[in-house]
Formats: sequence, structure tokens, C-alpha cells
Amino acid sequence: MPPPPEQPLPFSHKAHVGAALECKFCHPNPDPGKIMGIARPSTCMPCHKTVKPDSPAIQKLAVLAKKNRDVTWVRVYQNPSFIKFRHRSHMAAGYDCEECHGPVATRDQLFRERDISQIGCLACHRAQKVGLNCTFCHD
Repeated sequence: MPPPPEQPLPFSHKAHVGAALECKFCHPNPDPGKIMGIARPSTCMPCHKTVKPDSPAIQKLAVLAKKNRDVTWVRVYQNPSFIKFRHRSHMAAGYDCEECHGPVATRDQLFRERDISQIGCLACHRAQKVGLNCTFCHD
């Protein structure tokens, strides 16, 4: 798997999970449930007004929040547009983030740990005995 991409700001999932934040706090799942979003800087700033406010990275985050701009994170996981994958349906079926993304909560840097190609997804579908018909994932 590829190494962690260089991100515009340092971010530790490990530190944030250690602060008792749940995945859905930073990763909203707007309708129709296909993608998991990434928190806007304004979501981060209520805590970071007092947590590490002198950090250069947090100061950059504060400027972005003040300007109502997003961090331009490099996506680690992204499906091609022709795939009709829905995070929401996988979560509703009881699957945890770690099953596709690996032990993110233990990582200081995120990198692609799991195979989300057709081969990887089909292997999981076979193991879980769920849909293998092409139209399950493709229009």
C-alpha cells in the first residue's frame, strides 16, 4: 500500500479518538449517504481555542475557520464515480469504519491500509455472503 500522503496540516486520528471524539463528529454522512465528509475548520475551533492554540498548524486552521474556508486535505480513500458505494448502507449493516479503512484510531498519519479495489471489495462480499451481482455496485 502507498505511504501516507503529505497533508496540508498534521492530523492525528489517534490523538482525536483519544479525546473521545467519534468518527461521525468529524466525518458527517450527508444524503444520499455515499461519502463521508471531512470536518470544516469551524468544527475544530471550539476545542482548539484552548487545545494547542499556539501551534502553527492550529493557527493556520484558525485562519481558515475565520475565512470560512476548508482545509484542502489529500483524500486517502476515494471510489471512482462509476461505483455506487454507500457508506450509510454499510454502517446500517453493522460494519465499522475499521473494516474498510484499517485501525485508523491508532494512526498518527492516515494511509491506505485496505484494498478498496474491485478485488478487495468482492473478497469482502464473498466472505460476508452479500451481493455479488455487478449491479450491486455498478449502474
